[in-house]
Amino acid sequence: MGLRDLLKKKQHLDEDGDGPDRPATIKRLNAPEFTFVRSDTYTEEVIHPPGGPRGENDESSSYLTADSHKGEKSSRLSLDVFRSSKGGGGNRSRSGSVSSGKSASGGSKRLSHRLHLSRSPVSSENVPQDLPEIVVLEGAEEDKDGNTESQWEKRATMLAKENEKNRSRPSTPVGMSIVSPRPPQLTLDGPVDGYQQQPKPNEKVVSSKAIDEDIQEAIRLHESGQLERSTALFGRLADPKGANNPLSQVLYGLALRHGWGCTPDAAAAVNYLSAAASNAAEIEQLALQAGLKKGGAAKGELVLAIFELANCFRHGWGIPKDPIAAKQYYETAANLGDTDAMNEVAWCYLEGFGTKKDKYAAARYYRQAEKAGNKIIGNTW
Repeated sequence: MGLRDLLKKKQHLDEDGDGPDRPATIKRLNAPEFTFVRSDTYTEEVIHPPGGPRGENDESSSYLTADSHKGEKSSRLSLDVFRSSKGGGGNRSRSGSVSSGKSASGGSKRLSHRLHLSRSPVSSENVPQDLPEIVVLEGAEEDKDGNTESQWEKRATMLAKENEKNRSRPSTPVGMSIVSPRPPQLTLDGPVDGYQQQPKPNEKVVSSKAIDEDIQEAIRLHESGQLERSTALFGRLADPKGANNPLSQVLYGLALRHGWGCTPDAAAAVNYLSAAASNAAEIEQLALQAGLKKGGAAKGELVLAIFELANCFRHGWGIPKDPIAAKQYYETAANLGDTDAMNEVAWCYLEGFGTKKDKYAAARYYRQAEKAGNKIIGNTW
């Protein structure tokens, strides 16, 4: 109300005097009244300004106070159906300094509980429920003794084993000859021959000079554009009933995913990537049991398989999308040295993909990737 209006109001009151029309005049000229109401899910309370109807001698008269008289409290009509049948919700009282509390009868519940809207724990069937937390000792951030890395490698083996439960074992690639009659067991050191010679029963060839030469030849064929021959060679090396080489299984899985020299088959690609992760995990589990904190002979294959499976979970390549699993796989590979995974898990934390948003964690992983030589152009983290 402006100064001119106030002067007119005073003039009208003076002219009317104490006549019978004075109350009506005051009511007509008064400014609109405001009522302050504090409400929650169940009740609403009228807040009185200082010097309100509670009396001048009241200690609380100098502060905003809530009327605690039951008769002046009213329940919110729109939510009345959710009140307790015992009457505890409608008579709930709160002090001026407490924003929420339990009813006197203890029968009231939050509206989300009554509607069964409570969130279930964040989980994924592709991530073990007993996945251990990584414990970093104080002053051991650089992990010179390898304790933290061994914990991450243990997580990687657990992820690989859990993933294997949900996948079918890949069959022999079409057109490939079966070299070994039955799936053998992993050993740290295989014979010094390639897939051409039949391995001993119950023995898998993890790596050998001949296999390494064949892998290099397949890579050369791929780079020269001979994709069909390259993929065929990777398929023979990846055959679970033959050489069963983890690195070849990863590369053959990538060929199946993208259709390099073959018909794309994303589901079969996931099976081969899972087989690679499982085979490498068995080797690394043996290495961890032997006390090798920095990993064993198949650490590189395990990390590569975990990273590519993370891509599958993220994009839904051959399997349903699973943001939680993707983030867990990316973070595991990142902490085992994969710089691409460092950038990807940083993106997960930045965008809240499969986890809560955490810009500090995102910055940490982006800087780790940059320090390792894999900086994203234009990244200012």
